[in-house]
Amino acid sequence: MIVAILKDKRSIIKSIKLRIRNNFNVSVSEINNYDLWKNTTLGIACIGNEKRYLNGVLNEVIKFIEHQNKLQLINFKITIL
Repeated sequence: MIVAILKDKRSIIKSIKLRIRNNFNVSVSEINNYDLWKNTTLGIACIGNEKRYLNGVLNEVIKFIEHQNKLQLINFKITIL
């Protein structure tokens, strides 16, 4: 993520979280690195009764994040319970 100050980061993250929520009907929260201006960790959760559906939604979220100009996806992990 290319931002100069923490305030810019928070603005960008807030916008991305809102767009993810609205586009994919999932829950999104910043769960780590709150005070680091270069990095953050987002937790994204969705509920469903089919593993295929859940994987599809989460993979679409990943694609969405990858196509954001102000973000760089470093790593992700999908866990289905």
